[in-house]
Amino acid sequence: IIFSSFYQAKEKFKKELKIEGFLYSDLTVLASDIPYFPPEEEEENLEDGIHLVVCVHGLDGNSADLRLVKTFIELGLPGGKLDFLMSEKNQMDTFADFDTMTDRLLDEIIQHIQLYNLSISRISFIGHSLGNIIIRSVLTRPRFRYYLNKLHTFLSLSGPHLGTLYNNSTLVSTGLWLMQKLKKSGSLLQLTFRDNADLRKCFLYQLSQKTGLQYFKNVVLVASPQDRYVPFHSARIEMCKTALKDRHTGPVYAEMINNLLGPLVEAKDCTLIRHNVFHALPNTANTLIGRAAHIAVLDSELFLEKFFLVAGLNYFK
Repeated sequence: IIFSSFYQAKEKFKKELKIEGFLYSDLTVLASDIPYFPPEEEEENLEDGIHLVVCVHGLDGNSADLRLVKTFIELGLPGGKLDFLMSEKNQMDTFADFDTMTDRLLDEIIQHIQLYNLSISRISFIGHSLGNIIIRSVLTRPRFRYYLNKLHTFLSLSGPHLGTLYNNSTLVSTGLWLMQKLKKSGSLLQLTFRDNADLRKCFLYQLSQKTGLQYFKNVVLVASPQDRYVPFHSARIEMCKTALKDRHTGPVYAEMINNLLGPLVEAKDCTLIRHNVFHALPNTANTLIGRAAHIAVLDSELFLEKFFLVAGLNYFK
């Protein structure tokens, strides 16, 4: 009787969502069945190299932002030969332009590998918000070319891959404009495509033309329609209705999407996965302006544990 009631409630919920896909409770197998604290941990054999996971925070963030993400991966994959680099070189100035922040992150990665004399077998990246753009920019640099064949998973948490051009929240758009003016932020100027009068010469468009994402085994895009800071379609790298109706900017937007997704589709060894997230959020001002959902991917233990146990850990095995 209990199971029948649960099934009926679940089906009703899915109809109300009006979205294609499945819920985590539909899955019969979890991403990991290893207990969080196994009784005996074997000594790690590092001869085959380690899996370096680089975590990059977003705007006005810091190196501790992704600590829960790191924790749940470590708990779910004990003995996984994982080494985490919690990026901190940009935490003092995330309002700089992307080229400057790219240089800092690239220096940080190379210095980390050299300092600890790491033998790298795989490299994965986890980014939140603006951090995902810095990651993509690092992939295009000549100094990183040596590591391209070691790329494993790119986990993008609410990443503004198409910028914030078609943000349906006037409040957030106004806030970003004010912040850009006050901070004289190069990164916010670039995210809103106001760094050049010709859209095709803007940083984000030119970044979309460069190679990078197709070298990963997994490109995982996590997005939430409740997030007003980063447009849902931007985090998922897909077209939106407003862009389709926009005869001036829409075609350029479509080109950008094709630039990004084309190489991923053609790459035989690369898999693109999209996860839509619906958070249970309280009725607060943060929820209203969409900030709560934007940071829930970092601080919601309920979401993070479920996400990694059900699917996320598969991408880091």
